[in-house]
Amino acid sequence: MSGRNIDKLTGARTYEAFTESFDALIAEAGSSGEPISVAMTDIDWFKRVNDEHGIEAGDAVLKAVAKHLKAGSPDGSEVYRYAKDEFLVVMANVEKEQAFLALEKARADFGSGHELDVGDGKIKVSLTLSIGLASYPEDGDRAREIIRKASDALYRAKMSGRNRVALAREERMVTKTSHYTQGQLDRLSQLAKREGVGEAILLREALDDILRKYAV
Repeated sequence: MSGRNIDKLTGARTYEAFTESFDALIAEAGSSGEPISVAMTDIDWFKRVNDEHGIEAGDAVLKAVAKHLKAGSPDGSEVYRYAKDEFLVVMANVEKEQAFLALEKARADFGSGHELDVGDGKIKVSLTLSIGLASYPEDGDRAREIIRKASDALYRAKMSGRNRVALAREERMVTKTSHYTQGQLDRLSQLAKREGVGEAILLREALDDILRKYAV
C-alpha cells in the first residue's frame, strides 16, 4: 500500500484510499452477494480537547481513536480517516447486526478516562464516540448512498445525546420546489437518465458534497 494512502498522523487509511476502493468493493459484493457494513465515527466534544489541552493533545486523541477502532472492529475491517475527527470503518462480509454488536462494544469500551502521552508528560481526558451505521445492500446499492445514510445516522446519534450507535433508517423525502430553474431540472433529468439513477439521489449527493465542504 502506497504512503499516500496512509494518514501520517493516525496510521488509518486516507479518504482518498477510501474513494478509490469502496466502489470496487460494492461492485464485488454485488457479484458475490456479500454484505458490507459501514460505520461513520465522530469523537464527541473533540474541539474541547484542542481548546483545553492544545493541538498536540488532540493529535494524541486521534491516534488513540484510530488504534481503538482497528482493535475493536471485526477481522478484515479497514479504518479510514474521513475528515478531521471523523473515521470510517468498512466491514466487508459483515451483516448490520454483527457490525452493531462490535461497534457497541467498541463504543462502550472507549467511553472512559484516557491517559495520553503529550510532549514530556501525560494528560487525562474523558472521551466518548458517536457512531452511525449503514449496510449494503439493506440501506442502498450505491457507495454514496451508503455513506449518506451512515452520516445521517451519525447526526442522529449526536443530536440524541452522543455516546451511542445509531442505525440507518428509511429517509423521509420532500418534493422538489421552485428553488430550481427549469433549465436546471431539464439537465438534472438528462443526467439521471444517463447515469441510470433517480433524480432525488443525484440531488442528495450534491447536497452532501456541499455540507461536507462546509463541515456541517
